[in-house]
Amino acid sequence: MNNVVLLPIIIPLLTGMIMIIFRKNIRFQRAFSIFAILATGAVSVFLMAQIRAKGIQTLQLGGWQAPFGISMVADMFSALLLLTTSVVSFCCLLFAFRSIGKEREASYFYPMVLFLITGVNGSFLTGDLFNLYVCFEVMLISSYVLITLGGTKKQLRESIKYVLTNIVSSFLFLVAIAYLYAMTGTLNLAHLSVRIAEAGQDGLMTTVAILFLIVFSMKAALFLFFWLPGSYSAPPTAIAALFAGLLTKVGIYALFRMFTLVFYHEPQITHLIIGVLGALTMLLGAIGAIAYWDIKKILTYNVMVGVGFIMAGLASFTPVAMTGSIYYLIHDMIIKALIFLIGGTMIHLTGTSKLKEISGLIGTHPYLGWLFFIAALSLSGIPPLSGFLGKVYITQGTFETGYYWLGAIGLITSLMVLFSIMKIFMNGFWGETYLSEEMEKGTTKGLMFPIGLLTVATIVLGVGAEGIIEYVNLATESLMNPKLYIEAVFRGNVTP
Repeated sequence: MNNVVLLPIIIPLLTGMIMIIFRKNIRFQRAFSIFAILATGAVSVFLMAQIRAKGIQTLQLGGWQAPFGISMVADMFSALLLLTTSVVSFCCLLFAFRSIGKEREASYFYPMVLFLITGVNGSFLTGDLFNLYVCFEVMLISSYVLITLGGTKKQLRESIKYVLTNIVSSFLFLVAIAYLYAMTGTLNLAHLSVRIAEAGQDGLMTTVAILFLIVFSMKAALFLFFWLPGSYSAPPTAIAALFAGLLTKVGIYALFRMFTLVFYHEPQITHLIIGVLGALTMLLGAIGAIAYWDIKKILTYNVMVGVGFIMAGLASFTPVAMTGSIYYLIHDMIIKALIFLIGGTMIHLTGTSKLKEISGLIGTHPYLGWLFFIAALSLSGIPPLSGFLGKVYITQGTFETGYYWLGAIGLITSLMVLFSIMKIFMNGFWGETYLSEEMEKGTTKGLMFPIGLLTVATIVLGVGAEGIIEYVNLATESLMNPKLYIEAVFRGNVTP
């Protein structure tokens, strides 16, 4: 029994519920939301220390032994993502203080953010497939409110596409769960792993696995990303950055968990499909990023490239590739939030997202310009920043597996990402400064601090990789060896 495992879910949930009562007290909501995020981050650090010292931490709710009760499981993979979620959400909330507007703040913005984080953290910690569905829905319902908050015409138009897509994926999720339960008689992830290993992953089971792949691909924007460009460019900057840093990453986490713990027996089918989808996602995302001259569009298409690159490591399914994917996933959560915040600040200053109407911002905002330059290098995988190590490991893993085509596509699209992101720097920050500070539509006051924090985080992830890689290796070990997860869940209990 380890009640600490439940705290990353309980803290934001209770805090959000309390803040609803104090809707009009904005100062209280700001302070209380920051406290909740910091507390959740502290619990995540504690969990990482516990996992490192004692192994995977589990909690059986209600005292019911697995697989009959609800299992909560924290391995190093989950704990790393919990901590990264806290860092990203902390910076996005700080940015929101100065940018989201009092009207949105008074319309339950902070409670909705905390409910969204509740769903995200719950997805990372649940050891039960149906509760994964529940946590997804908590996250999605909160995101429905956040994407429409403010009620602009563009928000409402894009929210229809976003909501309909997620309703379809949630329906398919329930269908897949029903089939899997009918075939195995359980929804506990560890028990599913045991049952499928005993019975074998036959053709019908592989078909169910592909159905889950479709479901989580829709949620992670893996190839099925038609909903993402508009949905992530419609809401205010703080919300868009939160979405870019967290939402697709939950879908990626679900793919990793399902296809390393449950459906790992036919990698020549399932993992090859993941590799093909990852390659197509990288190519289409990179083409979209270089084709547009709109800051929001360039950034949203770069989200897709990151998804595809992470999935290349899962497709390779080697320890080196998985280590690279985990490291790159952490990097991607931070860097996507960072570039969305900087891109949103550029739009806030100039009043437009069209690059051809922006020039010379580095003359009036040099710090913002050079922070964006660092973010661009990190996003592209330039050493010694955080994107480099993950890309090297993933590429090495694809070559070891014989997926040379996948590694080559990853390297080519990395160059395309560099081109697209430097296009923003060269056109938006470089050149003649024609917009004086007096002519600007907004100010950077209060916005630079969260941007600076995320920039420091991406530098530390790169320069301090030697200290971090130990935890990533532990996460890789738990994913590559399902027995560790199963034994932790059934500790002290005979596996049925």
